[in-house]
Amino acid sequence: MQQATAPASLLEKYEGAVFLPLYSASVTVDGGETGHGRSSGHAYSPDGALDVQLRMPVEMGGKGGGTNPEQLFAAGFAACFHGSLVLAATRQRLRLPADLGLVATATIGRDPEDGLFALKLSVDVSLPGMARAEAETLIAEAEIICPYAKMARKGVEQSIRLVAGQA
Repeated sequence: MQQATAPASLLEKYEGAVFLPLYSASVTVDGGETGHGRSSGHAYSPDGALDVQLRMPVEMGGKGGGTNPEQLFAAGFAACFHGSLVLAATRQRLRLPADLGLVATATIGRDPEDGLFALKLSVDVSLPGMARAEAETLIAEAEIICPYAKMARKGVEQSIRLVAGQA
């Protein structure tokens, strides 16, 4: 597996006192034919790089036929954690195995605390041929580097605001 070299600036710790934005992604979701974004929505980015139909999974009573928020979250988490493994390996001057495997599973379920919904996430990492202690150290460092893992561990600053509405 050919490893891309991360920019040196991503390998160095940031020493600033405030959050330093590097990139922002925006996605618009509409409600589709049923007016319900989760069960019949359309999610798209302004640059056209993301354009997917959202559908309620069959397991939750939907018709399927599209992706869903859990798949999108698992994909984002897996991609970010994979990149963090590469950064951690670069920092430690380790060569990752060509058959590195990573599967993220996002599960939505009922939350016994409030009776509504909650997410759980599991990530399985396979590093064939790498000594267990070395692999565990690498995964621990990747977990520190990965902003998705940090969000899952510490929460995320959020802002939900009304930008248009009737007075």
